[in-house]
Amino acid sequence: MFQTAFTLSLTQFARTLSLPERLQRSPGRNLALEGLRQRNLALDALFYDIKVITPEEAFYISDSLAAEGAIMIVPPSGGAAIRLCETVDEFVMRGGDRVRALAVAGIGGSALGAAAFARNVADAVQGPVAVVVSGYGIADAITETFGGLFFFGHLRGLRPFLETLDDLAGRPKVGAHGKESASRTSLDTRTVRALLADSRLSFDLLVGHSKGNLVLSAALHDLSRQAATRVATLAADMKIVTIGARIAMPTAFTDVVDVMGAWDWFGEINSRPFLDADRHVPHAWHHTNTELNGHLPVTATLREILAEQPSLAKRQAEERGSETSRDLLPAAAEPAVQSSPISVKSQPATIEKVKQAFAAGAGVATAPSTSQIETGSPEELQPPKPH
Repeated sequence: MFQTAFTLSLTQFARTLSLPERLQRSPGRNLALEGLRQRNLALDALFYDIKVITPEEAFYISDSLAAEGAIMIVPPSGGAAIRLCETVDEFVMRGGDRVRALAVAGIGGSALGAAAFARNVADAVQGPVAVVVSGYGIADAITETFGGLFFFGHLRGLRPFLETLDDLAGRPKVGAHGKESASRTSLDTRTVRALLADSRLSFDLLVGHSKGNLVLSAALHDLSRQAATRVATLAADMKIVTIGARIAMPTAFTDVVDVMGAWDWFGEINSRPFLDADRHVPHAWHHTNTELNGHLPVTATLREILAEQPSLAKRQAEERGSETSRDLLPAAAEPAVQSSPISVKSQPATIEKVKQAFAAGAGVATAPSTSQIETGSPEELQPPKPH
């Protein structure tokens, strides 16, 4: 548990550095929600394998823990660093067109938990994985009071409706913000749908955990109603793996594997009773933190599932062999993103900087922040123009 505790503490400390800056923009919203976001960060530390996130990466994403709709590119362990993107266009420019797997986490909805879950998936496929942050805003706080945290499947229509309050309170405009905003879908769902609908991108593996399965299902059902041809193209080669909750997917997607822990009563009460689990993991509960007993081993379980589908494994192996580097883009060739505060300001911090910040003591508040994605500044958070 030491590594989990260290990563959690480092993330909390790094986030504290940027609190004064975040309070300058949307102060009421950020101040009211910060305690709940810290609580959800602790939940993700328990439910996800956060020890696979390096200290530099934890510091890098700390400012964007609750940025609903933000997209991250998460390479396997030991590879390139995590890349944080505000929009689908930026995701494509940073190498997202070569990412074949998309993951969505649940539980606390923090960027740290999402990154940890995506890294477990990336280690299984040995390639980069895209993951969308679910975030935590006013809508989540309200639905939680009605039991949405535990019965999310039955209250899924309430959260999108209440997200208008988040927009009025100055929520950052990231992900698919502004696209079909009148539709009754949440921002994380709209972002996942935008990724799946984009003809520049090609995913052949979707993996969700807990509430993330609901996000995947809602995005695919919306896409089925709006772009039947695109759905047919995706369904031909796509494999979907749900972990910790069985949620119905559109009938076009026939290659769906529902994974449940043998002891996962929490996942069972949030699952559709008419769906049977395809795989039960012995002695496993709902969490995926390998430092705790009763965990569901995401990487090992996915490897077993993918080994049963040679065509997918072969395609991934061929694409890995064509890469000259584990980086998605060489540093010298990476295109500049003009209006994105992430690409300009969010370079990963070194351990030396963290130690200096600890040693500074009273001077902590003046340390530079890593990103402004959650501050909600309308001037600095405009998405880049499509190229």
